[in-house]
Amino acid sequence: MRYLVTIALAVALIVAAFRCMAPLPDTDYDEAFLPKASAVQYMALGNNSSVAGLFWIMGLTELGNSYFTGKEYKYLANVAEISTTLDSLFYTPYYFVGSLTPDDSPDTTDYRLMRKALRIYPEDWRMALGFALRLANGAYPDKKAAADVMRPFLDSPDTTIPPHVRVIHRIFELDTMQTELALETALNDVAQPRFKKFRTSFYGKIYRILGYRALITDQETNEIYQVIKTTIDDLVNEKITFQQAYFYLLKHKKPEEKQKTDEAMAPSVPESEGDPKESAGDSLQVVPADSSGK
Repeated sequence: MRYLVTIALAVALIVAAFRCMAPLPDTDYDEAFLPKASAVQYMALGNNSSVAGLFWIMGLTELGNSYFTGKEYKYLANVAEISTTLDSLFYTPYYFVGSLTPDDSPDTTDYRLMRKALRIYPEDWRMALGFALRLANGAYPDKKAAADVMRPFLDSPDTTIPPHVRVIHRIFELDTMQTELALETALNDVAQPRFKKFRTSFYGKIYRILGYRALITDQETNEIYQVIKTTIDDLVNEKITFQQAYFYLLKHKKPEEKQKTDEAMAPSVPESEGDPKESAGDSLQVVPADSSGK
């Protein structure tokens, strides 16, 4: 009997505490209970595909309600994880979450789901491209990981892959390199026969490597772009050497970028040796090639 009295008093105390406590602030988020993905398989009792569809419909319903209530629904990736745990070939949740998640979203719950999607559908370049852009532009940008995702599509037999998508991994890789190394890498790619049909895409890549990040509104009147185009064409047509193309393009690096590079290198140069740029200029004079290759 005394135990019942103790339990009753404890319950009464808890109820009183909940009634007297201040209400929680409204966070504009929709709170929802979701079971662990690993436990759902036991709940399905063998009807995995059917239960996966029911969970996905529930997630879409909650997402739709959030548009009417104004409360953000942040659990769609979790629902997709449950659905694809039950049925790993359930394509719709992968594609829907990959398409709907903003590139700059700070919530990275979708990363695990999209990595699983690429394991199940390794040849789906559209899904891979969406995830790569998410990795490159997310809250924690990882352009190396983005390049790793897109690199397998360079030699893919899929004829629906656009040319610029096949080489987009190079953009992610070059963005992780210092200007000099990125320029050298890009020029090496230009010289390879396998990249011959993608030559025009390297004009824009090298334009960005040299520090000109803005979009090119008019390529025909953009002086730097035309310099890059002429130099690369002359390099491919063997009118100038690799070294001439490299040093000439490096001279056209954006002034702000060039200043940063010079300041970073300055402490490592003893004063007694003078300015390395001046000595390099004395020993090697690079003259831009004209249309005749002279």
